[in-house]
Amino acid sequence: MAGPCSARLQGDASAFSAALRALVNNPQFSDVTFVVGREQQKVFAHRCVLACRCQAFRGMLTQVPVGSQDSSSSVPPQGPFILGNVQPEVFLAVIEFLYTNSVTLNSHIVLEVLTSSVEYGLQDLCKLCVKFIKDTLTVEQVCEALQAAVTYGQTDLQEHCLAFIEGCTAAVVRTQGFCELSDVVLARVLRSDRLAVDELDLVHAVREWAHVSSAVLERPVPEVAALPVRELRLPLLAPSELVTLESHNQRDLLIPVESIVAAWRVHALRKGSGVPSRLCRPRRGTRPRDHHRHLEPHAK
Repeated sequence: MAGPCSARLQGDASAFSAALRALVNNPQFSDVTFVVGREQQKVFAHRCVLACRCQAFRGMLTQVPVGSQDSSSSVPPQGPFILGNVQPEVFLAVIEFLYTNSVTLNSHIVLEVLTSSVEYGLQDLCKLCVKFIKDTLTVEQVCEALQAAVTYGQTDLQEHCLAFIEGCTAAVVRTQGFCELSDVVLARVLRSDRLAVDELDLVHAVREWAHVSSAVLERPVPEVAALPVRELRLPLLAPSELVTLESHNQRDLLIPVESIVAAWRVHALRKGSGVPSRLCRPRRGTRPRDHHRHLEPHAK
């Protein structure tokens, strides 16, 4: 006699997802409450869903109350849990993902949802955010996206943002996001040979960035700009441009004197001797100057 057969059959996934979506922020049968953002908006959730989908929420929802000696007999905390540093729309996007394994994103919240996905250890949500950012990237948003990618170690997104910046550098350096880059991330951008902008325009952009950073951080311009300035390719500038640069530099000391002296030395010797080869290498957007022909052998 043949033994019993068994099989796992898949029902209608869309109907299941729709049923769970109906539970998102639904007070019916909810057993945990969050108070979110400055608006103190209440968000209702179901403990079993959060706990089985996210380790961070599992820990939050099973923590032992202060003073309790017996975790097995303690009543799990009901909340409300106060989450004052996150926008309600962002938190609801995270909740939507936990319930339905899908998420509704827009350009206003996606970077914050990415931040939350990292904080809560939700790798799949993180991937969805990265895909959305890459698919909808704009000149105005790319610097903020690059900063987030570096902060959260998203290598693929970093490379995508850098390639985007390389394609429209002249427009990007005029955005507010450019002025809000950290010194580390800005230096990383300036190391690229493929920036589509002339070096003189980069010097002006870095000067503006440095003054904004100096005001925000309440630190001197030379101090905040020390790292990015090392990546400026001053030997590419013509003598007349260096003269103007020296004049501007007397006001804010943005660029170390020795860097300007090194650039003058390149002109005097007609070669890049004593200067790192990367600083003598024209970028994709560098306007040609007469003296560049003396730098070409050195750049090779």
